[in-house]
Amino acid sequence: MNTFGRKLTLTTFGESHAAAIGGVLDGFPAGVRIDLNFIQSELDKRKPGGSKFATARSEGDRVEILSGVFEGVSTGTPIGFIIRNENQKSGDYENLRELFRPGHADYAYYRKYGIRDHRGGGRSSARETAVRVAGGAIAQILLDEFGISVQSGVASVGEISCGERLDFDLAARSEIFSLGNEEAMKEEILKAKQEHDSVGASVVTVIRGAPAGLGEGLYYKFDAAIAAAMMGINGVKAVEIGEGVNASKMRGSQNNDSMRAAYAGVNLSSSDDSTLDGAGKPVNLNGGKFDECKNEADGAACRGSNSDEKFGFASNHAGGTLGGMTSGQEIVIKTHFKPTPSIFLSQPTQNVRGEDTLCELRGRHDPCIGVRGSVVATAMARLVTADMPLLNLSANLANLKKIYG
Repeated sequence: MNTFGRKLTLTTFGESHAAAIGGVLDGFPAGVRIDLNFIQSELDKRKPGGSKFATARSEGDRVEILSGVFEGVSTGTPIGFIIRNENQKSGDYENLRELFRPGHADYAYYRKYGIRDHRGGGRSSARETAVRVAGGAIAQILLDEFGISVQSGVASVGEISCGERLDFDLAARSEIFSLGNEEAMKEEILKAKQEHDSVGASVVTVIRGAPAGLGEGLYYKFDAAIAAAMMGINGVKAVEIGEGVNASKMRGSQNNDSMRAAYAGVNLSSSDDSTLDGAGKPVNLNGGKFDECKNEADGAACRGSNSDEKFGFASNHAGGTLGGMTSGQEIVIKTHFKPTPSIFLSQPTQNVRGEDTLCELRGRHDPCIGVRGSVVATAMARLVTADMPLLNLSANLANLKKIYG
């Protein structure tokens, strides 16, 4: 399927070497002022050709809104947009016409459809994720109306970790969106690149300001939708929520987030200002270690304005979800990207006739897909989070009466 979401849906189209890629965002409410400069600024973060840490393919990634916006305001009708491909070099892939690239989707696509676009992978190329970034940026404009922010950064590259604390202020300035230990991460990426290889990475995403109760009880749980969204990004092999895999090593008495009135209004691990611009202080969300406010005085130091003032949690091992619904705390996601499968080392493979041969790539490829992948992770989290309040409109009679009563 090429459509994502339930009430707020994003349908994408296009291939890596087609004339354009694009999308249709449906279900977006009318009356929202659409900031094209913001959408473009998000696309600029993901676009290729910006540094030595990404592919040299140079694309302007200029978004063109085709429908659903009139005089700068959403009309409630489908928002259609395209991003034109400007710098394809299809000839770089001619030697792959009959080869299956190791680690790529080539073989699976061929077995499913009986045909494939060998030029950069066609539909399976990460080029399509530019559409998700644009759609996610529009979703963020809606989330801004409710004080909800989403941030991502690179927590590790290969064996190089950002350390115990995550610095989103650094990530906002960093050429590789690093949450810490930036220079060592850069060295690791360049080392892999110089050796004609690639390296994996992990990305941490934090959603702040989301109210409690978002998500469906069983088959569209908030954390399940987030996990599916992240796993749908090219190259992602694992997703963790909160403690993630560490929870399997703990006892219930350690993992449970106890509730106490003393922590009412506390948003653990955040700065006083829960907005995106004010969330630059380092936060401790890495490796399952979360800040805990030991008493009321400590709690005041990390009090957030978007939490329910009657209820509070002493920790956030759950990562902001309970029973598949949001708890009002920060939602913490860790996404793991595999090394870029496109490497410039000779690799054994087979052709479409089943004959053994060698794959020797040409072209332009990212040495670490987790870097630009962090921008896509932000977009997917935004799309999921914006979809959930729209689903909640029919959660109870009182909600409907607010509209029609």
